[in-house]
Amino acid sequence: MNRPEVTFCATTTAKCVLSRLSEGEPLWVFAFGSILWKRRFDVAEERPARVRGWHRKFCLGPDTRYRGNPGAPGVMLSLDRGGQCAGKVLRMADAGREAALVHLLENEPPIPPAWVTAKTPQGQVRAIAFVIDKSFVGYCGGLCETEVADRLASSVGMWGSMAEYLMNTARHLEAIGIRDSYLARMEALVAERLARLPDRARAE
Repeated sequence: MNRPEVTFCATTTAKCVLSRLSEGEPLWVFAFGSILWKRRFDVAEERPARVRGWHRKFCLGPDTRYRGNPGAPGVMLSLDRGGQCAGKVLRMADAGREAALVHLLENEPPIPPAWVTAKTPQGQVRAIAFVIDKSFVGYCGGLCETEVADRLASSVGMWGSMAEYLMNTARHLEAIGIRDSYLARMEALVAERLARLPDRARAE
């Protein structure tokens, strides 16, 4: 997504993240959105996981390039405070880990990730998660679901549409037995809007 003017250095942040690990401790990343299906690093292990204290929400924007445009900006998923979220934890491969983490940070919003405790079938792991800071200039958590659906149904950018982003996330969660009721509602609302478009617009 387009970056606001925020002081953020991926290299410095990566070093800070890695300094928080004890010797030999793996780095886990909690995947709840596009990282589920668009991984930017080599994964050594993955597990279904649940994190408490955060919930998945379309509350990050505006995306005016990748899945949106200046005339129809998109809004992306992040983790907002409260509730719980089911997804996956991905263990980053040890080889080239620092460079891989820098690359990941460069492709996420310019906010340092938070440390979360993820519950997995094999036990708890400590992981980083890309959460939203409500003071961040791109926070748009005040949008109601109908407003979010309007944006998701109309936004298209160089990587495709927001409707595809929503569908990919929901399908990859369903593949591991997770049905997110929030995403299901958003899919229904977006489908209603797309059904009202002329045939030509739907094809495009």
